[in-house]
Amino acid sequence: MTEIEQFATYIIRDACECRSSDVHIVPRKKDAVIQLRIDQELILKRVISKEMSERLISHFKFLGGMDIGERRKPQNGALTTSIDHYQVNLRLSTLPTSHDESLVIRLLPHQQSTSLKHLSLFPEHTKKLISLLKFSHGLIIFTGPTGSGKTTTLYTLLHEVKHLFNRNVITLEDPIEKPSETVLQVQVNERAGITYTTGLKAILRHDPDIIMVGEIRDSETAKIAVRAALTGHLVLTTMHTKDTKGSLYRLLEFGVSFQEMEQTLVAVAAQRLVEIRCPLCSGKCHPACKKMRKHRQSSIYELLYGKELSAVMREVKGENADYDYKTLRDVILKGIALGYLYPHSLDGWG
Repeated sequence: MTEIEQFATYIIRDACECRSSDVHIVPRKKDAVIQLRIDQELILKRVISKEMSERLISHFKFLGGMDIGERRKPQNGALTTSIDHYQVNLRLSTLPTSHDESLVIRLLPHQQSTSLKHLSLFPEHTKKLISLLKFSHGLIIFTGPTGSGKTTTLYTLLHEVKHLFNRNVITLEDPIEKPSETVLQVQVNERAGITYTTGLKAILRHDPDIIMVGEIRDSETAKIAVRAALTGHLVLTTMHTKDTKGSLYRLLEFGVSFQEMEQTLVAVAAQRLVEIRCPLCSGKCHPACKKMRKHRQSSIYELLYGKELSAVMREVKGENADYDYKTLRDVILKGIALGYLYPHSLDGWG
């Protein structure tokens, strides 16, 4: 094994040991830095030379099936590697900058799964989410920014519903983020003719009980998800909005009518990942301490369903409506009051 291969393996192993979500190789004028994203915070790990950075990025590009000679255009790649007998999926993204290429590696360990009891900071939210999966048909949307844990929540719930109710679960994703042995996964591949539209038509003929559409990103995928829900299937999907109410406005922007929303929408769950207060550190948790803690983050949810969902829909229509449900800010305040969360968890929430 060459020096650069050993160094690349060391970087990925260190990231896995720290349970980092991403590795950043960032070029600077005279050198480059390697950073790890740990609990939504970028941690500087080391400074390397310009030459080492170029060799390292070229090595990862080669392994990921990208064009090593092309440095002027962004590229994407993927590979699977083994770290201490554990399989880890790596998703690679290069970006040309004013100094040199930058590389970001997303780590997706095969064995990494969240148990149901550690899914949410508050168990009543987990119970409610499981109860929503008992619906025979309809649309359930999980919304939140990138990195808020939506995919982890979806797969945890899907594995649980497969185990509890023995239902046929099929996913349609672009790309498949978490390979699973318990659900059928379909990869969108437009070159092979598998688009969201053709993929969903094929899935509907495969006798599914639950369909997961990876993300509603445009009018086409929005209408596909609604169409599947209207045909008598339970559809789970994700979206990028600030809160639950925002997802209703987003659906309208994508051309989904109020009638379709009323007929299909079962619930909307807005999600965030929050840092659990360290029982050992008096202030902010030290990086060395983080490495030793197994559960450092948990999800919180803003759940909109039932009468409150109907009332919010009326408000979106422009009608008068009264409703009362716990927002994400309310849930964060509760976590701080009970001593589970740091006070800074409320930053940015007004």
